[in-house]
Amino acid sequence: MAVYKDNVTGTWRVIYRFTNWKGERKQTQKRGFATKREALAWEHEIMLKQGAKLDMTFASFFEIYEADKKQRVKESTWESKSHVIRTKILPYFGNRKILEIEAKDVIAWQNELMAYRDERGKPYSADYLKTIHAQLTAIFNHAVNFYNLPYNPARRAGTMGNEISKEMDFWTKEEYLKFSEAMMDKPRSYYAFEMLYWCGIRSGELLALTPADFDFENQTVTISKTYHKP
Repeated sequence: MAVYKDNVTGTWRVIYRFTNWKGERKQTQKRGFATKREALAWEHEIMLKQGAKLDMTFASFFEIYEADKKQRVKESTWESKSHVIRTKILPYFGNRKILEIEAKDVIAWQNELMAYRDERGKPYSADYLKTIHAQLTAIFNHAVNFYNLPYNPARRAGTMGNEISKEMDFWTKEEYLKFSEAMMDKPRSYYAFEMLYWCGIRSGELLALTPADFDFENQTVTISKTYHKP
C-alpha cells in the first residue's frame, strides 16, 4: 500500500495492491481523505479485511459478511436483513473491534433496545426484538464458523423478545366467492384479489407485475419478481 497527498486538492489518497481469491494481482485506490491520519487508518482497516484479521471493526466485518452472504439470498430478504443491521446494530457496534465485543456489551445493547419507546410511547414488539437479535447472532456465527472468532457473544448473552406464534386463517372457496361478488363494482380491487386468491401469489409479487408479464394468447402470467419498499 501507499499513501499520497494530492497537491492540487490538498487531500490524501491510498493506493492498495492485493491478490484476490483467484491469485490475480489487483489494484484499487480511495481518494479524498482530509488528513494523512484518516488515510492511514483506512489503509490499516483494508489490510485487516484482506487478511480477515478480526482486529478489524464490526462495520468492516459486516462488509465481509455482506460479500459472503448477499448473493445467497433473495434481494428482498437481503434488503430486510441489511436494514435491520444498518439501523439497529451498526450504530452501536460499528466502530468496535469485533474481537473485543463481549456478552456484557450485547446485554447493554439489548437493554437499550428494550427500553426504547417511540413518540407514542410504544416499545419494539417482542417479535421484532427477536428478529434484531437474530441478525446480530448470524453475523457473529459467521465470524466463528469461518474467521476463527473464539465464541459468539450474542449467543452467550441470550436472546431478547420472543416469537409470537401466528395462527393462519384461510378463506374457503365459498367465503372467497361471496367476498369477490361484493367487490365486483371495484374492478381494480376485484382483479387484484382474483390474482391473489386463484394464483396463490404474495402481495409483493402482485405489486411487481407489469404488462409484459401477461401472455393473453397463451393465458399465462409470469411471476418472477417481488416488490419491496426501499
